[in-house]
Amino acid sequence: MTRSFVEVPGGRLLVVDEGTGRPIVLLHAGIADLRSWDAMVPFLTEAGYRTVRFDQRGVGGSTTEQVEFWRVADLLAVLDTREISRAALVGNSLGGMLAFDTAIVAPERVVAIVGVGAGLGGFHVEPTDEIRALDEEEARLEVADPRDPAALAAFDVRVWVDGPGQPPTRVPAAIRDLVYEMDLLDPDRHQGEARRLEPPAADRLSELRCPILAVAGELDVSDVVVTARHLAANAPNARAIVWPDVAHMISMEQPERLATAIVEFLAPLERWS
Repeated sequence: MTRSFVEVPGGRLLVVDEGTGRPIVLLHAGIADLRSWDAMVPFLTEAGYRTVRFDQRGVGGSTTEQVEFWRVADLLAVLDTREISRAALVGNSLGGMLAFDTAIVAPERVVAIVGVGAGLGGFHVEPTDEIRALDEEEARLEVADPRDPAALAAFDVRVWVDGPGQPPTRVPAAIRDLVYEMDLLDPDRHQGEARRLEPPAADRLSELRCPILAVAGELDVSDVVVTARHLAANAPNARAIVWPDVAHMISMEQPERLATAIVEFLAPLERWS
């Protein structure tokens, strides 16, 4: 394992590089950091892949000044610094959105994408009553005075780890505790201002020509499953898998199962580096 830092304009990114072989870059969710991939990495390295993951700005071991930045540029800086010309991207939630954006901006750098409970920039789903209630609860927590990071982290664990309406005993306590720790942000720590891709990826699905596997769980919020199926129906080379027994943090819930799906998906592709 190699731990290093990549300097980017106004920030510094912690990068962990493990294994040898074809490179896979793992992109974490917005409520997590690179530790969310800890349980899955050994399965990928044992299968002969090199895994590279990094903390995005303002979380984990990465820092930023209060500047505008572009997540795509940060990812490309990591690829360049680690001397990776092409990579498969595996992105969870916000990380999935980043993977799709990068494949549109720099298609020559992306071999394939596995979206894991992935977001898609600019794609909006008509909210269900359940989603409206969750959005209202989150909005109240966001504007509370004083704003309570602990309450926000507990809300995120309940929604994204347990799954809406699921009991807190559904997943091991260690998973809930780690996500709570990763999501509990220091209010004095800079997060920066992330730039968005325009036009968004949802309006440019024809440009997503690399193979795509969208993995979602039925215990996740409903719009995540809708997003996976939308990708499968509208991107040129995409398909979806929906598992009935997982929620949003699939790499933590079912690391071996997800790694197996990734390896099987990537196996037919020509070698890359």
